[in-house]
Amino acid sequence: MKKVGLIHTSATLVPVFQQLFGEKSVQAEVFNIVDDSLIKDVIQKGRLEDNTAQRVINYVTSAEQAGADLIMVTCSSIGRAVEQAAEKAGVPVLRVDQPMADRAVAAGKRIGVVATLPTTLEPTGDLVLRRAQKAGKDVELVSRLCEGAFEALMEGDATKHDEMVKQALQELSEQVDVILLAQASMARVVSQMPESDRKVPILSSPGIAVDHVAELCQTP
Repeated sequence: MKKVGLIHTSATLVPVFQQLFGEKSVQAEVFNIVDDSLIKDVIQKGRLEDNTAQRVINYVTSAEQAGADLIMVTCSSIGRAVEQAAEKAGVPVLRVDQPMADRAVAAGKRIGVVATLPTTLEPTGDLVLRRAQKAGKDVELVSRLCEGAFEALMEGDATKHDEMVKQALQELSEQVDVILLAQASMARVVSQMPESDRKVPILSSPGIAVDHVAELCQTP
């Protein structure tokens, strides 16, 4: 059985992925590393700084030293550091949003990206464009930032957050072929939307990423 190391920037994601690994019956031993100061630093500085990126790389090294056969980092905002870590690691290192980006590129030409943080919107959009280029496909990116939604969520006003995200999804669905959620925290909004409002596929990274990990775990 393969050993999978998950690196999180929020403790709330541990049970989310634990549940997904269970539901999808992934044949793997999973352990977690959590440091929420990483995402707090990115939000405070407005970007991923070199010092924070180095700390992400250090956590990947630690996970490999702990015996991980595969490592996944579950935060989109630190994606650039994950790619840097992957170049140095002796085991596969996965961005949580890469499988989602690949699926979106395969699904359509006009791709919508929704985020509640600018620090997540930019790296997710950049990833989609690079994965499209690798696939030899021209795509058009339509980005939407729900300003104030993340702050509402942090202040305990989940209803306001959900309504802002829902409105953005409804508007974007009229303009694109597929929509990506740049943050997993927005996925619950999709489950609240009636089928009639979901006019195009709306993709969220955790489930798609765990499916991908499951496939990798089955590879000899």
